[in-house]
Amino acid sequence: MSYWGEKALNTLIYYLPNEISPAFENRHLPRDIDVLVQARKSSEYLLQQLVPVLQSQCNNVVVLDSYVEDLIGLFNRAKVYLYDSAEYWGRYRLTEGFGLPPMEALACGCEVFSSVNHALADYLDPGFNCHKISGYSTGYDAQRIIQCINHWPLENRQNETKKPADKIILTPYRTEQLVPRLRTILQEINTFFDYRASHPTEASDIPQLTRRRIAYLTMKRIANKVKDRFL
Repeated sequence: MSYWGEKALNTLIYYLPNEISPAFENRHLPRDIDVLVQARKSSEYLLQQLVPVLQSQCNNVVVLDSYVEDLIGLFNRAKVYLYDSAEYWGRYRLTEGFGLPPMEALACGCEVFSSVNHALADYLDPGFNCHKISGYSTGYDAQRIIQCINHWPLENRQNETKKPADKIILTPYRTEQLVPRLRTILQEINTFFDYRASHPTEASDIPQLTRRRIAYLTMKRIANKVKDRFL
């Protein structure tokens, strides 16, 4: 929303988030995977520094570097899920549009250590439903992850400030919440096109926020400051 609010200032913008399938749920099964990582989009720090340290101190660290048939099953077997995409998107000068994997992992009961770049910050809340990755040093990250593993199931899951993720985070992304939202958005879009149809000769008269206009507004602001200073 914030990205397109800047890049597409003179267009209609609505928010319809991704759907989280009901299949992504905590099955309350024994968890034999200490740490689960998907290699795709992961930072070099994660794969080349943190994972080797964890492999030397944990019983079972799984790095996925190819397609898996049952990701939900793996999430339900894992205690900790790592996701650090900030470097990936920074490399291509793009933004994390939504970031499904951490939410899917949360839905399956994993403890998530993640970057909170771009749209991930819309639902990730370090200290409450996740932990911030790249927290000062490799040793510091490894210590926090190992503490989660060694104290599983975590005592803080009973803390009143940490209610089940499905109730706090996931509800807006389930089908029963998305359908009414989509209906409202379509009604808004229909209203817009009805207006366009009834005003066929009317053109947009709102200035575009182009680089040239930004430069013009900047120069205008500077000129006004100079004028105020000497008058």
